Amino acid sequence: MSSDRRARGAAIEAAARRHLERAGLTPLAANAQFRGGELDLVMREPGASGMATVVFVEVRYRRDDRHGGGAASVDLRKRRKLVVAAQLFLAAHPALAQASCRFDVVEASGEPPALNWIKDAFRLDDC
Repeated sequence: MSSDRRARGAAIEAAARRHLERAGLTPLAANAQFRGGELDLVMREPGASGMATVVFVEVRYRRDDRHGGGAASVDLRKRRKLVVAAQLFLAAHPALAQASCRFDVVEASGEPPALNWIKDAFRLDDC
């Protein structure tokens, strides 16, 4: 991957993190690498009952939507990799293992990129 593309990806992930923080989520990890997959962002969302939700966020950028938006690129194979990485993350952080979890996608498209946050983009039983 070229350094320009890597820098572009890092800038978009940072913008997504700021967007989610403004919405009340707290960052737990970024670019968490595990065998078989990477988690772009792991966030904590406060719950109404005091129970927090661990939110695993995939950030996807598409310059245009000719081949579908960023969310469309999170196919079954990618979802399975994200689930395995999330399981490994939770195993490494046992204090979070009992929290409810959710998989979100933040798609960025256009120039300059516009962000679209898709909450609960997929579920375990989709995989």
